[in-house]
Amino acid sequence: MTDFERFHVSDTEFEARLDQLVEYCMNSNRINPELYTKYDVKRGLRDSNGKGVLTGLTEISDVVGFDTIDGKKTAVDGRLYYQGYDVVDLVNGFQGRKFAFEEITYLLLFGNLPTEGQMKEFLELMSHYTTLPDTFVRDIIMKAPSRDIMNSLQKSVLTLYAYDKNPDDVSVSNVLKQSLQLIARFPLMSVYAYQAYRHYHLDETLVIRNPKPELSTAENILRMLRPDGKYTELEARVLDVALVIHAEHGGGNNSSFTTHVVSSTGTDTYSAVTASLGSLKGPKHGGANLKVQMMFADIEEHVTDWADDEAIAAYLQKMIDREAFDRSGLIYGIGHAVYTKSDPRCIILKKYAEALSEEKGRASEYQLYAKVERLACSLLSRQKNLHKDICANVDFYSGFVYNMLGLPDELFTPIFAISRISGWCAHRIEELVSSGKIIRPAYMYVGHHRPYVKMEDR
Repeated sequence: MTDFERFHVSDTEFEARLDQLVEYCMNSNRINPELYTKYDVKRGLRDSNGKGVLTGLTEISDVVGFDTIDGKKTAVDGRLYYQGYDVVDLVNGFQGRKFAFEEITYLLLFGNLPTEGQMKEFLELMSHYTTLPDTFVRDIIMKAPSRDIMNSLQKSVLTLYAYDKNPDDVSVSNVLKQSLQLIARFPLMSVYAYQAYRHYHLDETLVIRNPKPELSTAENILRMLRPDGKYTELEARVLDVALVIHAEHGGGNNSSFTTHVVSSTGTDTYSAVTASLGSLKGPKHGGANLKVQMMFADIEEHVTDWADDEAIAAYLQKMIDREAFDRSGLIYGIGHAVYTKSDPRCIILKKYAEALSEEKGRASEYQLYAKVERLACSLLSRQKNLHKDICANVDFYSGFVYNMLGLPDELFTPIFAISRISGWCAHRIEELVSSGKIIRPAYMYVGHHRPYVKMEDR
């Protein structure tokens, strides 16, 4: 009997053995949930009230959902600050200017708003970096294109390591250069990866269009993505604002914390950014707006009269009671770990969603979103007996906005990455400059020590 014959089993037996191993694996890795309470473990790095455990310091951004008034923690309308500036003031101040996201990138990296001269020089520098190495698109992006664009983006970022003459140099000067290159290249790598996917997996025409240096990131995304390369001023403005409000959200969000953790090891920029991309890819982090889109498709299918508040509320209650949609008991896009009374990003995007829905002839759909927001917050607050407010978060309207912009679902999370790369790079530099210690939180061992037993005696 050959070695192959000795170890060969039927497909049915193979699956049965694999199922048995899965059961062994699950049983051996399951920890009694009561132990987390016994040892006061901050699961998810949050305390019993859901507040994040303090693990670091940052000056890059501040996420505020509560104020301390007369020594008492009091819920307030949410505020988000980039390098000390209220994001609402920043968005309002960008009226009439098309490079809002680029200006925010400068602010996050360098700590101050640029002068007109500084901004001009920065745009020229970023334009210089908005290129990919020769044959990169053909050899890396076009070969074996993934159905998941985040996966393609990770592959591209890791491959750029091989094109860098000093990839492991973690000096601030080198990391800043690498950061600027990645920020400038993310839109190209994301859109080109989507075009490759569309061509090879959907058998559609392949369209690869070079960016124009005089256009903003938002304008170039729309131009490179659309077959005719055309877009309206409002479309570009809305996408620019969406990039601004997603660019940064404190050091405690999962992907930015991942940036700090991985950077603290002293690894290269490409590895750190790829790890952050892996974090953002998770549906609990960057993919939430897709769930909102799926939820609304389900609501629109089951509630025929969008003007009937009672019918909408009744269906939302069925969702809460785990009787409708995915039976999770969740209303996606409602609630946030920090914000309670309001999410400032949601308020900003909601205003632009309304304006865009008028241009696109989808005002009635916007009204449905607004009604679901109002009714869901009320229903969930009562259902959970909350003694605090609950609000819609930025994911509630972002998917709707992207859909109205004609962005495919496959690019929703990559658009998030195109924006958040600015924040990640700022946090990486902050970690390299200010820290020096590898991040290593403690885990308590709750298993049992056992003596070794020879195989023949087991």
